[in-house]
Amino acid sequence: MAFFRIHAVRFLAIAATAIGLVVHAPARSMAQFNQPGNVLIADQFNNRVIEINRTGKILWHFGLGPDDTSPNSILGVTDAERVGQLTLITGKGIPADVNPDFPDGVVDNRVMLVGRLGKILWQYGKFGVTGSDVGELNTPVQSAWLPGGRVLITDQGNQRVIIVNLMHMVVWQYGTTGVAGNGPNQLNNPSSAELLSDGRILIADQGNDRAIEVTASKEIVAKFSAGETASGITFASRLTTGHTLLTDSSNNRIVEVDDHDHIVWQSATNLQAESNPNPKPTRGVRLRTGETLISDQFNQRVILINTSTKSIVAQFGQTNASGYDIGNASKALFAPYDAKVIGDFTGLTRPWDAAGLTLP
Repeated sequence: MAFFRIHAVRFLAIAATAIGLVVHAPARSMAQFNQPGNVLIADQFNNRVIEINRTGKILWHFGLGPDDTSPNSILGVTDAERVGQLTLITGKGIPADVNPDFPDGVVDNRVMLVGRLGKILWQYGKFGVTGSDVGELNTPVQSAWLPGGRVLITDQGNQRVIIVNLMHMVVWQYGTTGVAGNGPNQLNNPSSAELLSDGRILIADQGNDRAIEVTASKEIVAKFSAGETASGITFASRLTTGHTLLTDSSNNRIVEVDDHDHIVWQSATNLQAESNPNPKPTRGVRLRTGETLISDQFNQRVILINTSTKSIVAQFGQTNASGYDIGNASKALFAPYDAKVIGDFTGLTRPWDAAGLTLP
């Protein structure tokens, strides 16, 4: 796909000097920052992204906690991925009634690249502004760094998936802006998008209870719905086997389907006695180890399960008990929306390194 080819270093250098840099110095040692095997968590309503080791110790963070709703933080963070030494972060904002101090909610609507010392180096979207014009978003829920220095953004409230370059130009779009539907070039509350190795885009079309695979020319070439049993698919990724892993949020399960949409594996997250009966998991990520990492949103935890036995082998956060802790994620999380193991991404998506760029 020719439109992906662009020099990331040049664009990031321009972007870093074109906007004011906001400092959020992480109060953690940098010694273990960005180590393969660490886990990056979008701790949604704690308004932060944290990097932890396998004991849950917080090694790095960005965001100022549940009580800060200023543009110096990231509000309602729903996605984070490491891009070299940088972190790509998505914040949709806090809905009404999540925090009693802000009963009407607070809008964020930004996707940003953050340096290891907490500086915002680039952003798309404007804090507190909901819109669809150039440089505006409406409830972004996921973003992905593309080779060549472009960003794939799932702009849920605008019913679209867009690709933007670092000069804030929209260079590709699927979905008709502001129109919810299931016809050609239509989406209904999309919740994730992933670039596949053949240049197609895999989109979790949440409101239509499906994932679709589209070409650069916007042709739908495949649909996945777990045999039309899925409800509210919040994430979809292609595995190295050719299967597709779906996060079937409204059915509280992660489900793997083959290329004929037949279910070959599934695991529910609400079967423990202490579980929230409707935790609505938001991300299921298959690791190279074969294990599955799950962001079990309203069970207030991230769990790593043995895919074969479906048993939990590691957990961060307390089951069905939200909270905030600055030292260890095993003690408390608040509706974690996304989790990834650094150096081990879902399916065929690899951790693009921004051509080795390591801005501070």
